Amino acid sequence: MSHPRPYKIALNGYGRIGRCVLRALHERGDLAVQVVALNDLADRDSIEYLTRFDSTHGRFPGEVRVSGDCLQINGQAIQVLREAEPEGVDWRGLDIDLLLECSGQYTTREQGLRFVHAGVPRVLFSQPMASEEAVDATLVYGVNQDSLPSDARLVSNASCTTNCSVPLLKLLNEVIGLEYVSITTIHSAMNDQPVIDAYHHADLRRTRSAFQSVIPVSTGLARGIERLLPELAGRIQAKAIRVPTVNVSALDITLQTARDTSADEVNALLRAAAEGDYKGLLDYTELPHASCDFNHDPHSAIVDGSQTRVSGPRLVNLLVWFDNEWGFANRMLDVAQYWLAQTTD
Repeated sequence: MSHPRPYKIALNGYGRIGRCVLRALHERGDLAVQVVALNDLADRDSIEYLTRFDSTHGRFPGEVRVSGDCLQINGQAIQVLREAEPEGVDWRGLDIDLLLECSGQYTTREQGLRFVHAGVPRVLFSQPMASEEAVDATLVYGVNQDSLPSDARLVSNASCTTNCSVPLLKLLNEVIGLEYVSITTIHSAMNDQPVIDAYHHADLRRTRSAFQSVIPVSTGLARGIERLLPELAGRIQAKAIRVPTVNVSALDITLQTARDTSADEVNALLRAAAEGDYKGLLDYTELPHASCDFNHDPHSAIVDGSQTRVSGPRLVNLLVWFDNEWGFANRMLDVAQYWLAQTTD
């Protein structure tokens, strides 16, 4: 017998991704899931305020208010909890089907299983984990969700950059063939950087003001791609820089292909994918865009075909935009809906 609808989910951590997940759920209206609880150390008034007003995504398109220990969204009650440890929440009593772990603080299998031992049946993590063995699966929606084990309890939603790059690389490798890949992530500032220079991070570059410099940072993107596309293992390099914008990032991707190609062929392939198998996940444009045009864009990747270059003729360069908050939050919901749809009573 099918599981009763709607499915009940909870959010652990209510920062940028947690709030975007809740908002995307209400803006989309096409998912059979309902948030019944959220756990965050912030006070309820701050939670209500930052749900109603967002500097990046604007005002919440609905009614938001606090009522007792609940956050009311369009009349729907979401219990607000303030527990620092997974064991502090009565997850069994909440009777949830899935927890979306959006704090980013739990990266090992041992840490993730703390939620399971505390009564959570399934956990979807909003970040790549420390090792491939830390979870039962790492999913990029649209690429490998069909590989989800039926008994999975811990699943990673990978990263925003992995969700952006893997569909493109998979497609190009299958059709044209890839010898080597080099990616530079041009990423908006994040909350692990200070507004002004401060003792803020073990990475000394991240002690510098986020809004005064372009700042190189470390990235695990190459490792994340290799987990999803093992056929490219050992042939990917990646680096990242943070830039003084609040949202929307880009990947500058350089590819050495296995055969001769052209910008027209590459663009035609990506355009067809955006209109076909990857519709809703991948988009394609040749308009003269700036990054802010993609704020609140739900796609995992938007190929800017006007910037495609081919040299050699086996050296391909692509510029791919993505909203690092909104696109990723939508993919979390897609994975959550898919996972829950596989469950039965």
